[in-house]
Amino acid sequence: MLKNKEDIAVFALTANVGMAEKIVKELDIPLGKIKVNHFADGEILVQPQESVRGKHVFIIQSTCSPVSEHLMEILITLDALKRASADEITCVIPYYGYARQDRKADARQPITSKLVADMLTVAGADRVVVFDLHAPQIQGFFNIPIDDMSAVALLAHHIKKRALEDMVVVSPDHGGANRARRLAEYIGPDTPIAIIDKRRTAPNVAEALAIIGDVKDKNCVIVDDIVDTGGSLCGAIKMLKSNGAKNVYCICTHGLLSGKAVERLEEAGLKKLIMTDSVPLAEEKKRPWIEVVSISHMISKMIEAIMNHSSMARVYEEYNGTNN
Repeated sequence: MLKNKEDIAVFALTANVGMAEKIVKELDIPLGKIKVNHFADGEILVQPQESVRGKHVFIIQSTCSPVSEHLMEILITLDALKRASADEITCVIPYYGYARQDRKADARQPITSKLVADMLTVAGADRVVVFDLHAPQIQGFFNIPIDDMSAVALLAHHIKKRALEDMVVVSPDHGGANRARRLAEYIGPDTPIAIIDKRRTAPNVAEALAIIGDVKDKNCVIVDDIVDTGGSLCGAIKMLKSNGAKNVYCICTHGLLSGKAVERLEEAGLKKLIMTDSVPLAEEKKRPWIEVVSISHMISKMIEAIMNHSSMARVYEEYNGTNN
């Protein structure tokens, strides 16, 4: 139960309006009125249409495509809210764009995820909430509180309802092994995992080399944080099927599905893709084999925890798992 409802305001920018409407419905508060104008020359003006003086304000906005426009909307909103005397501002960014630029992988490369963290802080954010950061160490780029929440428990809840026999959880690379282990633990303590050994030859291009683990005659569930162009996932599907996998499912937090990703995955024979609504699914990309699970309930519980100064662990309790 949310206490002191008069002390909170929730605003949705252009990326996640539908999600924000679900969040405020669960919180039993109205959605804040805000005007976002995009001018012909590309400039953006954001103006709250109600008083925020002395309130804890939550901005709901993923920095998905168009990434730079959505990021600028957040930065401009932060400036407007600070100048309007908001007491505290929390940016809820379900999908944190530029997270894959988290280190210098080559000479003269920027660390853009650090730059974005600095911009959010300087613009006036007091706290940032994200979901399944591509690289958890990005939390260290912030000098303000940040909560990296996980949708793995929620997704596990949905895959468990399918009661798949001979299930094995698959990590598409070594870096995702911990995520695969967490999912396997949520599904059941005896759920086995497998890891695909791959190398990345170029941005959005990866080559699967081998599989560590047994996938023959198994229902394989690939778990990843992001599905972008689908190239890596298609390679994983091909590798699993060539090693005797029965069916291949995939669950992910952020379904970017850029370009021809949907068509590629359909041709590769993906049985089911279960993803969250951290990035809205465009109408032309909807398919019967793509299932979207909303994280709005988790976000509403997170807002309650922040406002009531309680533990974030309660957000995960109903999914038969805990997380600090």
